[in-house]
Amino acid sequence: AFMEGRLSEEDLDGFRQEKSREGHALSSYPHPRLMPHFWEFPTVSMGIGPMNAIYQAQNNRYLHNRGLKDTSDQQVWAFLGDGEMDEPESRGLLQLAANENLDNLNFVINCNLQRLDGPVRGNGKIMQELEAFFRGAGWNVIKVVWGREWDDLLTRDTDGSLVKIMNETVDGDYQTYKAESGGFVREHFFGKTPQTKDLVADLTDDQIWNLKRGGHDYRKVYAAYKAATEFKGKPTVILAHTVKGYGLGPHFEGRNATHQMKKLTLDDLKKFRDHLRIPVTDEQLEKDAYRPPYYHPGNDAPEIKYMMERRAALGGSVPERRNTHAEIVLPEAKSYEVAKRGSGKQMAATTMAFVRLLKDLMRDKNFGKHIAPIIPDEARTFGMDAFFPTAKIYNPKGQNYLSVDRDLVLAYKESPAGQLIHPGINEAGAVAAFTAAGTSYATHGIPLVPVYVFYSMFGFQRTGDAFWAAADQMTRGFIIGATAGRTTLTGEGLQHADGHSPLLASTNPAVLTYDPAYGYEIGHIVRAGLERMYGEKSTDKNVMYYLTVYNEPIIQPAEPENLDVDGVIKGIYLLAPAKIDGPRTQILASGVSVPWALEAQRILADDWNVSADVWSVTSWNELRRDGLAAEEEAFLNPGQPARVPFVTQQLEGATGPIVAVTDYMKAVPDQIRQFVPNEFATLGADGFGFSDTRAAARRYFKNDTHSIVVRALEMLARRGEVDVDAPVKAIEKYKLLNVNAGTTGNAGGEA
Repeated sequence: AFMEGRLSEEDLDGFRQEKSREGHALSSYPHPRLMPHFWEFPTVSMGIGPMNAIYQAQNNRYLHNRGLKDTSDQQVWAFLGDGEMDEPESRGLLQLAANENLDNLNFVINCNLQRLDGPVRGNGKIMQELEAFFRGAGWNVIKVVWGREWDDLLTRDTDGSLVKIMNETVDGDYQTYKAESGGFVREHFFGKTPQTKDLVADLTDDQIWNLKRGGHDYRKVYAAYKAATEFKGKPTVILAHTVKGYGLGPHFEGRNATHQMKKLTLDDLKKFRDHLRIPVTDEQLEKDAYRPPYYHPGNDAPEIKYMMERRAALGGSVPERRNTHAEIVLPEAKSYEVAKRGSGKQMAATTMAFVRLLKDLMRDKNFGKHIAPIIPDEARTFGMDAFFPTAKIYNPKGQNYLSVDRDLVLAYKESPAGQLIHPGINEAGAVAAFTAAGTSYATHGIPLVPVYVFYSMFGFQRTGDAFWAAADQMTRGFIIGATAGRTTLTGEGLQHADGHSPLLASTNPAVLTYDPAYGYEIGHIVRAGLERMYGEKSTDKNVMYYLTVYNEPIIQPAEPENLDVDGVIKGIYLLAPAKIDGPRTQILASGVSVPWALEAQRILADDWNVSADVWSVTSWNELRRDGLAAEEEAFLNPGQPARVPFVTQQLEGATGPIVAVTDYMKAVPDQIRQFVPNEFATLGADGFGFSDTRAAARRYFKNDTHSIVVRALEMLARRGEVDVDAPVKAIEKYKLLNVNAGTTGNAGGEA
């Protein structure tokens, strides 16, 4: 980029100084979010690069097969390390590329035989291992092992002695040879047999030292790349044999500590200059050991002219991130009507409310084609099998078998033009598909809106690192935890019961987390999300919306008149004002706990003459972010009128103690405690989940309806606003210590 004139010397001086050299700063790694016009793909976290590349190649074909863009000429390249291939993610998704014949995909694995602390396979041969692994996975394998300087030796190796030594020498020894001298290699490698020793008898030690490995022979590398692009029918992996620290001199090359060596000595720097034949004098280097000069041959140099001509002919620089994209027409208002209507007399969980909304959005004549639903093998659980016969499941090979459920209305149907992406039992692949689709607006100029629907907490808990990379790549889309809550998945138990995903999501600055209670709330949140991602007036588009929805059916109410839509979007609104006058309390609830709060409101009024307002908190996380932002503004502007946090504004005039309740850990609602002046108590589900009835689980965790009642009475009793014995009487009346006495929730479990 410096040679092309895209980066200046001042920019290079700003390496890893992104704030102190703002305007002339370079990020340490390829971070698109930090250099949004330069980098396209972050491959920083080991293992995420390989799987993202696989699903990027699939996404290219997905766009093509759905008729959204001609991508037939595009290639995806992933540059990886042999040590990186020990990450499960690096190898775990190879079958997708083979099964879908992604011959638009190329892995280049730099086999320098070393990881950070030592050899990758000191007692073995990583290139042989990887060749076997990739061949077994159905890939085309190209090996670039030896440079052309070896060709003459191999031609004269008539009895195979040299090849035998090459094959028997383990990687740990190959590493050692490059850390020693040419004489050492002569004695310990070629000296193993008289025949091989004679092969190099007429070579000097320097010539032996300069016998390159294939990955450093640009002719061999070019030949491998050309062969990869011309191969059809399978994905290709190029295994390139190299030396770690190549060109940096004997103190660096092949050393175990190479990764941690940060400084070149003056002598090292001179040797590096000599090796690369850079026309910089000793005097220039000696002038300031800490600031060696940059070298540019000049814009008129034939190399630069050639490079610029080729880049122009090929369509521009690489890498380069382009944010212009085809126009996207957002859904019409009628597409959201299903969310506003409620469910009438039919019970429906918020998962089903979301799925019904998604179905109508996909039917929108202008917008629907942009949606890319991603479901890892739980579509029927979520009631999304209704999409099978119409939207169909993406499979580039179609459906070449007789489906066992072909006679059913909701039969499983695969198609090359299918809209649903079905990664199987594969959350890592699902996030990779989500990232590829959610960045299509930049990668391809064709916006896709991925909607990744996963089971309970197997999104953020299982693949949080991949979501971090998605944020770096500025992915846009919706993430749906479709069976949320710690007590709602009562049959599933410890590793399914989600009590913490909102906290995990809160660590990702690009994720907006919502815990809606009703379908109409979901409608407004989704509309706001789409407008933020692709609306003309939006200034911060690169976000992901995480919605937690539940599998517990309730009567979904129709949207109330004069709904506080702003409150829904920003995180809190008054759902049900108190119906009587009496000692006052406030109940803040989110998601599945809102009906418990409404029932507690009724019991407090009927049994204790206590007046309770019920608030629906659609986003504890967003309320906290707003509160922290207000504090930061006040901190940096002393003496100026401080902005009041939104949650504080909403609760202004709401008197009495607050009981905050969710089906999550107490830490989730506790996020807003500092912004609320009222006395504040939190009910939640801390600890591990377990299998039981919903009513028993909620009674055990003490976040059920009667726990809300008792907690409110305790705070009012301390204030002298109800009888001091009321809490004890309530505990006895409702048998609060008996898990079998719980009544909160129902037994329904369908989406």
